[in-house]
Amino acid sequence: MQVISTLLQRRLVWLALLVSSTLFTPAASADAILHAFDWHYDEVAAKAGEIKDLGYKAVLVAPPLKSNAANCAWWQRYQPQDIRVIDHCKGNKQSFVNMINALNDANPARKVDVYADIVLNHMANERNGATDFPGQSTVNDYGNNSSYWNNQSLFGNLSQGLFGSGDFNPANCISNYNDVWQVQNYRLCGGGGDTGLPDLNPNSWVVQQQRSYLTALKNLGVTGFRVDAAKHMTIWHLNEIFTTGIKSGMYLFGEIITSGGAGNNEYDSFLAPYLAYTDHKAYDFPLFNSIRSAFGFGGSLSQLVNPLSAGQALQNSRAVTFTVTHDIPTNDGFRYLIMDPTDEYLAYAYVMGRDGGKPLIFSDSTGTDNGRWVNAYKADHIAKMLNFHNRMQGQGMEMLAWNDCAILFRRGQEGVVGINKCGSSQSFNVNTHGRFYWYRNYRDVLSGANLVYINGGSYNFSIPARQARMWYAD
Repeated sequence: MQVISTLLQRRLVWLALLVSSTLFTPAASADAILHAFDWHYDEVAAKAGEIKDLGYKAVLVAPPLKSNAANCAWWQRYQPQDIRVIDHCKGNKQSFVNMINALNDANPARKVDVYADIVLNHMANERNGATDFPGQSTVNDYGNNSSYWNNQSLFGNLSQGLFGSGDFNPANCISNYNDVWQVQNYRLCGGGGDTGLPDLNPNSWVVQQQRSYLTALKNLGVTGFRVDAAKHMTIWHLNEIFTTGIKSGMYLFGEIITSGGAGNNEYDSFLAPYLAYTDHKAYDFPLFNSIRSAFGFGGSLSQLVNPLSAGQALQNSRAVTFTVTHDIPTNDGFRYLIMDPTDEYLAYAYVMGRDGGKPLIFSDSTGTDNGRWVNAYKADHIAKMLNFHNRMQGQGMEMLAWNDCAILFRRGQEGVVGINKCGSSQSFNVNTHGRFYWYRNYRDVLSGANLVYINGGSYNFSIPARQARMWYAD
């Protein structure tokens, strides 16, 4: 009976989310996020003008905290030693503030928001499993080099430590990732006797420090937070940290990795309750899995006509959409999620062309996979798709035609998107009455040509093999 009751509760949560999504459909907005993954803050600042010119509206940057500055491996940024200061291989508080200033602009239309990647679930796995942070040696260094560290300070008294043994949960490693209690109260461990990342206990002291940390970042000009490992935090803890004052004016989204949408155990156990009992946004892993399935062998692009209706996508207003995140290529356990390069290109056309969610563009600095995603933020196709995405701001969306190979949808009268995953061209003849401008060119943003000129009640849209078309009204 308990199992049946639990399943029923999960299904009701999903139904509530689905009903609310059908009742409230927000207007589209042009708000793509550049994930400047592991970029130095100085690099973001140096490219601020280019980022504005490309049309990004926000940049997600490396966690602003203290981590091991002597080790430049990307994962070090996710092992906090102290949240009261900013100092790591990719910058310090001074470079962080300079970056924010560079992304600001007197012209509101060109201002780029800064979203900080934040780590609140755990501290660093170091010093033989220590649970005193940042450790006495670091506290001594703060005192001995006070002129430097005072300039990197966000809040608090650096003459004292921040967390002690009483601020952590027991040192148990997660062994069952389907067990909600373990996932949210035990440690992430690497195996082979690894003691894991010390898991913070949400006592009043910890919550107070985390609130002070977020408030300090907000006061510096940060306008959004990505919550790393939100899946490993209780909803109670998240709601305690993110007060109304901290959330006001902020874009807040969490990382809760799932392998599907409604009906998938990870979704029902973690993501659906997170969405139901917080007002935060989240990575749209349900949509990502729909995309992978649709573009995969034997999949059908008809799966992308209305994935929300089947619980396989998040509400538009709650979704951060993507084709790849930093965890996928850099963590062995997720590399199977890497898409074929052409499929990823076509998936970007879908994510950037559709109405709904904030598209996130991953641009890597680690050089993984022979530099596949290095400088992806300004790749020719991304720049052109971003141009289309911004042009379509405020336009609604209608699916026009689809089959297993291809999909065609319009964005108001201003644009139309066609995507073909198969090895032969696909054509759709559609009724144009009230849907498109007549006697006016539509130009494909990807090629700059392939003009569509409509002068009658129907038009035959053709999409070449393994290609996308994103036509906009000239």
